[in-house]
Amino acid sequence: MAIFDDEPKKKARPHEIGQDLSLLSLGELSERIGILRDEIARLEAEIKSKDNTKSAAEALFRRG
Repeated sequence: MAIFDDEPKKKARPHEIGQDLSLLSLGELSERIGILRDEIARLEAEIKSKDNTKSAAEALFRRG
């Protein structure tokens, strides 16, 4: 806890693939799982978006 309010708060380090997990608490591990699940969902949504764009472009060029 910061002694003074103007002291910067320590930011949690982002998860790094392959990092040593032995120093993380159960809560930290659960939090990282949640963060990674959210990131996977975001990546899958981007894949779907790009696939839809690709399909629309292919359909457009097949018309001619």
